Parts: sequence; C-alpha cells; structure tokens
Amino acid sequence: MTATEAKRNIVLIGMPGAGKSTLGVVLAKILNYDFIDADLVIQNQCDKTLQKIIDACGPEGFIEVENQILGDLEADRSIISTGGSAVYSDEAMRHLTEIGTVVYLKISYDQLVHRLSDLRERGVVMKNGIGMSLRELFDERRPLYERYAEITVDVDDLTITGAARKVADALMAAGCVQES
Repeated sequence: MTATEAKRNIVLIGMPGAGKSTLGVVLAKILNYDFIDADLVIQNQCDKTLQKIIDACGPEGFIEVENQILGDLEADRSIISTGGSAVYSDEAMRHLTEIGTVVYLKISYDQLVHRLSDLRERGVVMKNGIGMSLRELFDERRPLYERYAEITVDVDDLTITGAARKVADALMAAGCVQES
C-alpha cells in the first residue's frame, strides 16, 4: 500500500459541539465517502453509552478504551468523526494520521458556549474531573487539536452545509481529495 492509498480517509477532530458528526455526514455526501462516527463505534463495541463508559471506567479508563478502539479502526474512503477526547490518545491519533488526513474543526470559545448545553449528557470526557469548566476544557484541548491537525478550518458562524463545503474546498485545495 502506498502512502497516498493509506491516507484515503478524512479524520475530523475538534471540540464537542464543533460539528464533527453532523458536518461529517454532509461532507461524506459531498465527497461521496462513507461516514464513521467513532463515538458510535465505541458505544457499539462496549454496548454502553459514552457517559456510562465514563461513569464505569472514569475519564482515564474511557481514554484507554477509546485509544484501543480508534487504534484498531480500519476504513477506506471514509469521513471519520472522532470524539473530542480522541486527541488524548497518542497511539490512536498516530494510527488515524496514518490512515487519513486530520482536519481540525476550529470553533471559538464563544461559539462553543452558544452551541453546547449539558456536557455530562453528551458524554464529554473531563480529564481533570467533572469540576472542570468548559473554558478549562477548551484551553486544555486546543493545543492538542492544533498539534495533530494537518488542515485547520474555522467553522464559526457557518451553517453545517457551509462548514462542510469549506472543509471540502480546503481538502481539494490541499490535494487530499478530488471532487466526485
């Protein structure tokens, strides 16, 4: 397998609420790719919701589960929407970088506050415990997203379709995909 064949996927990373899952579905339609929601893969393999996994294993235990499942993920011509905490898993991110182009869906803190309601209900991993504020989570994760990103797309103030089109355009401009 050549390097270009190996990177035939698009991996979306970013904060919860940045639109990875909803934008990912639209992007998959634009590019004629399959769509994989990594959170659903984790839930299906564990037969529990993300929040129940976090409650049972704690944040560190969840990160281990996520690392294992994402590290083994196989896909071809797929948009892979990761959970916001995927960037805590070095092995998983190395694997995802090998099989796909990593796109960071960048969102401002103000937009994040506007989009999110209950973090606990969403199954958000608070690495430093549930006392962690959204601001602290944002500040902790942003450098990780920036570290792994091969392409960064600012999705503030865009509709899902507008954001998906902007990502598709950025991928085409970088030569990562061709229009279908």
